[in-house]
Amino acid sequence: MEDSTDLFGIPVPSTNKAFLTFVVIHILIALVSVVSGLLAMFNEKTSKAHTRFGRIYYWSILAAFVTILILSAMRWPHNTHLLVIGLLTISFTYTGKTIAKRKGKNWPRRHTICMGFSYVLLLTGFYVDNGKNLPLWNLFPQWFFWILPTIIGSPIILYVLIKHPLNQRD
Repeated sequence: MEDSTDLFGIPVPSTNKAFLTFVVIHILIALVSVVSGLLAMFNEKTSKAHTRFGRIYYWSILAAFVTILILSAMRWPHNTHLLVIGLLTISFTYTGKTIAKRKGKNWPRRHTICMGFSYVLLLTGFYVDNGKNLPLWNLFPQWFFWILPTIIGSPIILYVLIKHPLNQRD
């Protein structure tokens, strides 16, 4: 059993100061991702605000992925599941950004799917790593944290695909 450090009320399985520094940096960057992603979602899709928050989301996801690479290397192989989630998240984010930039056939639908699942994966990583330590959430089994964001996010993505005017175009 490793020594741990209490960080913002959540036990982190390390006392290594460099590792803990990267954890704090990762948390701050991930918070920027969560907020900018929400702001991009709730702004008009053709607005400058949507584009601005989308760019912040993209760059913060990229930065969070870099910190995941570092944290995974520092605690190999204990964080491989988070590395996989991070790799999927950055893949969906990059693809979604590229689709929006190129504006090919059906681009709004493809962009919605990629960015939507990017956000679902961002939340999945958080809950898989921290859900067991959160009040009330700690009553649920670990597998629940793997599926909860998808259970909530998929119907929202589907609704946007069906109802949003941009997704009605070809």
